[in-house]
Amino acid sequence: MQQHNLSSPKRSDRNRKRIGRGDGSGHGSFSGRGMKGQKSRSGGGVRPGFEGGQLPLAKALPMMRGFTNIFRKEYEVINLSTLAKFPAHTEVTPALLVREGIIKNLKNPIKILGQGELEQPLMVEANRFSRSARNQIEAVGGSVREIK
Repeated sequence: MQQHNLSSPKRSDRNRKRIGRGDGSGHGSFSGRGMKGQKSRSGGGVRPGFEGGQLPLAKALPMMRGFTNIFRKEYEVINLSTLAKFPAHTEVTPALLVREGIIKNLKNPIKILGQGELEQPLMVEANRFSRSARNQIEAVGGSVREIK
């Protein structure tokens, strides 16, 4: 088979519907918009969610109310129990966490939380530390370093 032998499937390449080009076109006069009314006018129609003046569903249901903070920071959360698998005196950096598969990428900042027990000293680098995590790391002789 060669390119000059190829053809599109039957009825797949139809002409588009040219609206508003006179009565002879089959789509003249009202151009498929029906007669009169808000939706027949140029620029007519209503915004998404508009229910003709009735209280919209999004406002009527309390669970859908509220607001989403677009400036919210999402953190990659890591517990001390996860860090406990590293040998003593390891320098735990974000790059190491990605290499070990603990986090997927460095797009989000990293926060270390204090859940779990840590028994060996580690040098941990992260963007944020909870108070309990910081205390536990320093209690076993490790160190914490906050990175920006």
